[in-house]
Amino acid sequence: MKLMRFQRPKVASWSPVDHFESLRNEINRLFEAPLTGWGGSEDFNTWAPALDLYEDKDNLVVTAEVAGMKKEDIDISLHDGNLTLAGERKAEKAYDEKGTQRAERFFGRFQRTISLPKAVDANNVKATYKDGVLTVTLPKAEEAKPRQIQVNVG
Repeated sequence: MKLMRFQRPKVASWSPVDHFESLRNEINRLFEAPLTGWGGSEDFNTWAPALDLYEDKDNLVVTAEVAGMKKEDIDISLHDGNLTLAGERKAEKAYDEKGTQRAERFFGRFQRTISLPKAVDANNVKATYKDGVLTVTLPKAEEAKPRQIQVNVG
């Protein structure tokens, strides 16, 4: 009987971080997918426009993709530091299930509420709608704006 020295088997490197990344991507995909076909009503259809929130020195700015909507079908409200965008995208025509090859656009009501990171001047909020993009400009309240503090030498 010949003794052999133990050698650790060569296994492809396994990174737990890669598995967490994969899990995160799957969870994101699950929440981004439409909820139709999950045993609910076929008419149950939900969508929410993609939006961005950014800030400059004087304003918070929210942009939202709401292509295909009329400005009359969009509601904007501000309450307790939360901005709510709501509205309804109406179908242009009824689709015949037999004739439709592919239907990916969502129609119906939506509502998005985002918490604003800074206090804003609610009396001077402005909204514009151009080329399917809604832009809401929220001027920062004076107490939320950065201030330059002078250093005195004494």
